Amino acid sequence: MTGSERRAQLINVGRGLFAEKGLDGTTVEEIAAAAGVSKPVVYEHFGGKEGLYAVVVDREMRALLDLITSSLSAGNPRDLAEGAARAFLTYIDTRSDGFRILVRESPVGSQTGSFASLISDIASQVEHIFVREFSKRGFDPNIAPIYANMLVGMVAQTGVWWLEVRSPAIEEVATHLVNLAWNGLHNLENLPLHNRSLTKTEPVVESDETSA
Repeated sequence: MTGSERRAQLINVGRGLFAEKGLDGTTVEEIAAAAGVSKPVVYEHFGGKEGLYAVVVDREMRALLDLITSSLSAGNPRDLAEGAARAFLTYIDTRSDGFRILVRESPVGSQTGSFASLISDIASQVEHIFVREFSKRGFDPNIAPIYANMLVGMVAQTGVWWLEVRSPAIEEVATHLVNLAWNGLHNLENLPLHNRSLTKTEPVVESDETSA
């Protein structure tokens, strides 16, 4: 193999082992054995398993972000949201090992780690969907990031579940996700906290005389 071919092979081997065992559970010996090379070859290309792991994580993050970005080229807000959900699920389907690595390294809902940073980046990409919709309705567009993060978090958590069951098909899952999000958005209140405070009533507390 050429140097670039060997590097690509080690990345593919490492991705499979890291997905199965994680960084701590994988050894350089295992990587070398799976690739049919000696340990010094791994060190030569990546300086150790940590260097290989960093390359794998970086490539997976870029692959997912590129898919999401390319899905947001054109369309009405609902179509864009559905396209983004479908792109996320497609990544999970076609690069399952990569998704397992990202989730293992930084679980969905975590505030730290590469995957948490990636979720934030994806939310920033889809934020304009909500800005457009809120502006059209006269809502404050400054709250769009809240809804963008909720949508992306919902898709990510559903993806973790779907990765194990693999049913129904990606297209159907995406439509159900956006069905929930969009129909919720359809009846969205402009100022939910303010509206709730206007209708909130204090509970009636019976006196001892009344209850006697």
